[in-house]
Amino acid sequence: MTAHKRKPTGHRRRERSARSAKRQLTGGLVALAVFAAVGGAVVAWLPSDARRTPTVAESPAPVETPESRRTTEPPNPPPSPSTTPLPQSGPGTFVTAPGGSEPVGKGTPLRYRVEVENGITLSPEDTAEQVERTLADPRGWTADGRSAFQRVSSGPTDFVVRLATPATVDKICAEGGLDTGGKVNCSVNHNVMVNLRRWVLATEFYSKDVVGYRSLIINHEVGHFLGHGHVTCPGEGQPAPAMMQQIKGLLGCVPNVWPYDSDGRLLTGPSAP
Repeated sequence: MTAHKRKPTGHRRRERSARSAKRQLTGGLVALAVFAAVGGAVVAWLPSDARRTPTVAESPAPVETPESRRTTEPPNPPPSPSTTPLPQSGPGTFVTAPGGSEPVGKGTPLRYRVEVENGITLSPEDTAEQVERTLADPRGWTADGRSAFQRVSSGPTDFVVRLATPATVDKICAEGGLDTGGKVNCSVNHNVMVNLRRWVLATEFYSKDVVGYRSLIINHEVGHFLGHGHVTCPGEGQPAPAMMQQIKGLLGCVPNVWPYDSDGRLLTGPSAP
């Protein structure tokens, strides 16, 4: 008999197929494990900064509010003329600013009070602070080397700075023979009279520097009390002297509110009526 190869039976074919499938599954799991290991290594190689990168948006920049802006404003900005009542007349009685200041300048200080007419809405304390600041400035009258000042609220005084309505200023100035016409200030009988309208509105030359003009008022009228007379513009483009009647025009000079410059030189000009 001729010999023949035996064909696998159905049972053996099923066993062989099962073993093949098992080998494929095992190989697939090994490959997956290797891939995971490699992937983990890729993550491990990422820069540390990249792993810490936040996934949320950064906080927006702070929004400016009225409260945050308020800290940059001056502590006592001048009241707006549109909100400050400007009565033409008042009762002629005054409120004294409380407290006082240390002496400034050399020599025996001239003692002064600051008063605000009743009915005026401006603070006596704020008014006194502006007068103090002006008289203490090194460009003020203390630069002459002999003038000194000290604000008081009681006791004897050498002069009084009074902020008053135009009619009250006119009345007190007229006692010294001066006609202020409801518009200007004066120094008479140891009273430095400050017209409310000038204090609040200044003049056309100082419309953007009301605080500066207030210093000019004090320097000019206290200058009269110290014995200084009127002068005029010394020359085109030069600082207008504090003793010049700048309300009538600058005559070629440039605005200036101080009697002396920062180097201690007196800013003056030819004598004027």
